[in-house]
Amino acid sequence: MTLHFSRIRFSMTYDVYGVGNSLVDIQAKIDDSLLGQLEFHKGVMTLVDEAAQTRVLSALADARINRCAGGSAANTIAGLADFGGQGAYAGKLGLDELGEFWLKDMRELGVKIEVPQTSGPTGTCICLITDDAQRTMLTHLGLSSTLGPDDISEAEIKQSKFIYIEGYLFTGESTKAAALKAIDLAKKNGVKVAFTVSDPFLINLNRELFWELIQGPVDLLFCNLEEARSLTGLTDPIDCAQKIHSHAADVALTLGADGSLLMHGGQAIPIEGVSVKAVDTTGAGDMYAAGILYGITNGLSWHQAGHLASHAAARIVAQMGARLHEKFTRDEIAELLR
Repeated sequence: MTLHFSRIRFSMTYDVYGVGNSLVDIQAKIDDSLLGQLEFHKGVMTLVDEAAQTRVLSALADARINRCAGGSAANTIAGLADFGGQGAYAGKLGLDELGEFWLKDMRELGVKIEVPQTSGPTGTCICLITDDAQRTMLTHLGLSSTLGPDDISEAEIKQSKFIYIEGYLFTGESTKAAALKAIDLAKKNGVKVAFTVSDPFLINLNRELFWELIQGPVDLLFCNLEEARSLTGLTDPIDCAQKIHSHAADVALTLGADGSLLMHGGQAIPIEGVSVKAVDTTGAGDMYAAGILYGITNGLSWHQAGHLASHAAARIVAQMGARLHEKFTRDEIAELLR
């Protein structure tokens, strides 16, 4: 197959318009003893207040720290841009140093950001990474929790092939309203909707609404196996994927080291895993979504998109942080898809 990387967009300006929490991701490598002292549950995401976040940052004074513009959907849009795709993003930031850092980081990738900054603290997500590559995430949403319907641009959505909505938005009324408005505007303008459920605890909080979305406007659902089992009440990955696929046109179900399973056009498309030494699992699912969304909006088959996504997620797992330290070149992408 000959790959064409043309930048001609005709009436489409963006491959994907993302909506999510704008957070500065702060990754720190620590040992289990420090995690125990901080008294947070290992391997889960916990919402914390500003005081708790300040306490944790103080405890990390001697740790090796990396930071980048983040948030789940933001990581995916950044990954899309790393592949050469065109992205826009809606998220709320503060008029502070962290907000300026976030904007500069994303705009240098070519991502278009139009939501105005406002007074208050930019949100942060501290990711504590232990030697077993487990990540314990402490999130202070800050101003990201004030994203609302007025921040969603119909003009930008109209120029997109997909919108991409993160499930974390459904923890607050304002952010949920922003997500639902983006979905409504996408449907109104013939734009496809991709949705990631983000975390099993969100399914428990929003099960009825999530199923309404899956059975209605969602065209492409991203989830991992734990989330799929929580959604469906089933155990086998194929059974889970088929049940979701009976409502959503397309499904991308990740299976960790075992790869992933795509459902498209009534067919199951198994995607192999890529063996790597895990350093940090932060952002693996976000980068997987970036590979799928880049592929299907830039002329790749679903199998090719899954293959690219699998390799991209593996590269993320083998490094610290949710953003690619070593980006894929066009030649690498072409070689992967031979």
